[in-house]
Amino acid sequence: QVQLVESGGGLVQAGGSLRLSCAASGRPASMYAMGWFRQVPGKEREFVAAINWSGGNTYYADSVKGRFTISRDNAKNTVYLQMNSLQPEDTAIYYCAARPTAIYTASARYDYWGQGTQVTVAS
Repeated sequence: QVQLVESGGGLVQAGGSLRLSCAASGRPASMYAMGWFRQVPGKEREFVAAINWSGGNTYYADSVKGRFTISRDNAKNTVYLQMNSLQPEDTAIYYCAARPTAIYTASARYDYWGQGTQVTVAS
């Protein structure tokens, strides 16, 4: 089992940047593929980005492609989401998730979740 804790959220102006971190504990993060999802109240959780265990394979939602970058440092058991050119529509609670082996875009495929971190982009 793995525990996940997100950090790095906050309030930023449109066009600004934030870097989210997801620290894993309990088992080595290198055992898991990791994903970032986001959710706005009243809407379903939305896939943002995912990365495989080695960092050699990544996948992004079309809405963030070219603006967001997912990466990982297995020595630190941490996954990152660098978010650039943020827009008000990026406002959401961002969640980190983990699952064994392959990456998926469906939230139901992930076994472990963090508590989320709020990202607010002001226009």
